[in-house]
Amino acid sequence: MPTQAEQATTFANLHIKGDPLILFNIWDAGSAKAVQDAGAKAIATGSWSVANAHGYEDREQLPFDLVVANTRRIVTSVNLPVSIDLEGGYGQSPEEVKQSVSEIVKAGAVGINFEDQIVGGEGLYTIEEQAQRIAAIREASEQASVPVFINARTDIFLKLGSAAPQDHHLEEAIDRATAYAQSGASGFFAPGLREPELIEKLCESISLPVNIMYLPGLAETTQLAELGVSRISYGPFPYRQVMKMLMENARAIIGS
Repeated sequence: MPTQAEQATTFANLHIKGDPLILFNIWDAGSAKAVQDAGAKAIATGSWSVANAHGYEDREQLPFDLVVANTRRIVTSVNLPVSIDLEGGYGQSPEEVKQSVSEIVKAGAVGINFEDQIVGGEGLYTIEEQAQRIAAIREASEQASVPVFINARTDIFLKLGSAAPQDHHLEEAIDRATAYAQSGASGFFAPGLREPELIEKLCESISLPVNIMYLPGLAETTQLAELGVSRISYGPFPYRQVMKMLMENARAIIGS
């Protein structure tokens, strides 16, 4: 059985430009086992799905002790590397974020998603503020002797909405990615970015492996690979698909 540090290294090595890691996001131990049995190379949660599966709203409404307990159950149910969507780190200050990540690493995770929007507030942290928060996470990683994969997420494009032009904001995304890399980030996640030429430019302009979230109407996996993407996430869509199927099947039986 590989050590946690070895699993972290394995997980990092799965991020290959042009041959992206596919993460069909899960929400509990049962869904993690199903995705593992389907042939996944790694397991990753989606915060929206986890929160809804526990009867809570997203945006860190799920109590942190449940996040940790759910992480532990997922990790012990599979033999793959596990990454946890930790939203804004369940804290604002670098020290608070460091403590949260330390608990998640103790629970067995080898990667986290960490976003730059102000959960419970408005807008994004400044580049300098978020860089300090990432540096604190890297410090927690080093203290645990586990090379945690910090997937630094920017919410620039999600905040714009699907109809707004994205090209004017790409430079800010590149600036954020550069600063986050210097602070210890392992990857850069740009959910909501959907225009192929902008995805390609982002992949060419930064040193970090780029994570793109699958969206209906977005380029297929093969095209995203050609654009230089290293990781593709499915976010809340697997959970929504399962819940829709459950509801439809229940309706068919109950109504018969």
